[in-house]
Parts: sequence; C-alpha cells; structure tokens
Amino acid sequence: TGATGNRVTGVNLVRGFESLPLRCVARRFVIQQHAARTLHFDFRLQVGRVLKSWAVPKGLSTDPSVKRLAVQVGDHALSHADYEGPRVIIWDRGTWRALTKGSVNRALDEGHLSFWLEGEKLRGGWTLQRTSAGAKPQWLIIKRRD
Repeated sequence: TGATGNRVTGVNLVRGFESLPLRCVARRFVIQQHAARTLHFDFRLQVGRVLKSWAVPKGLSTDPSVKRLAVQVGDHALSHADYEGPRVIIWDRGTWRALTKGSVNRALDEGHLSFWLEGEKLRGGWTLQRTSAGAKPQWLIIKRRD
C-alpha cells in the first residue's frame, strides 16, 4: 500500500496499537530490497503513524566516507513494514531513535535528521541530508562515525 504526496493510503495503520500513545510504541525501521526495473533498497522510518520512505539505489553504506543517494517517496502505512512479495524482501528491520534534538518532522522539514538504527544487520548512526527539494526530494544518507 503506498501514498502520493503526504496522503497515506491503506487501512489499519497501527494494527493493534491504536489505543496506545505513540511514545509507548517503539519506532520501527525497515529496509526492503526491491527488484523493480532496477534493484534498489526502500528505507523506511516510522514517524508518527506512517513510514517516511526513501528509495536508496545502492543501499545504506557502513563506511562514513561514502555518501549514498536517497530519493524521498510517498509515505506508507505502518503495515507496509512487514510486506514481502515476489520482488520485495525484508533486508533488515528493527527500531530507531533520533539523534537530532527536537521534532523529527521539523528536522525532516528542515532537511537534516541524524538517527541511530538497532537492526538485525545494521547498528549505528546515520544522517539524512536533503540536497534538493521538489516532487521527489533528493537526500544523501551518510554513515556517522560511531
């Protein structure tokens, strides 16, 4: 289930957690390997009740000297974090926390978010830095020196 713009499509966004305050539910992340026209990775961070999403052609690097392109795409429903299909596998998943102080939405609006991933494969800090705006904003995702 996908989205266009900031409007999320799909049903049952939080599946069983509807009555809990958001601060009680750990923020999830998922990296899905997607064999579309070209192989790429979909990087998704739970922000509130949606997954903020980026297409990362070469995946996240674990080398702080390497900057990877991340093209922001529409928000997805939380249920999409568990999606696997004929062309999509879950490459990594876990929880994340913001390293940037203040609101995550404000940090994304301002074009700079640093965060820590606790995944099955990846663990450590990364930064998303917006480099251009528009219909599909472009970002760099950069491994932090932990």
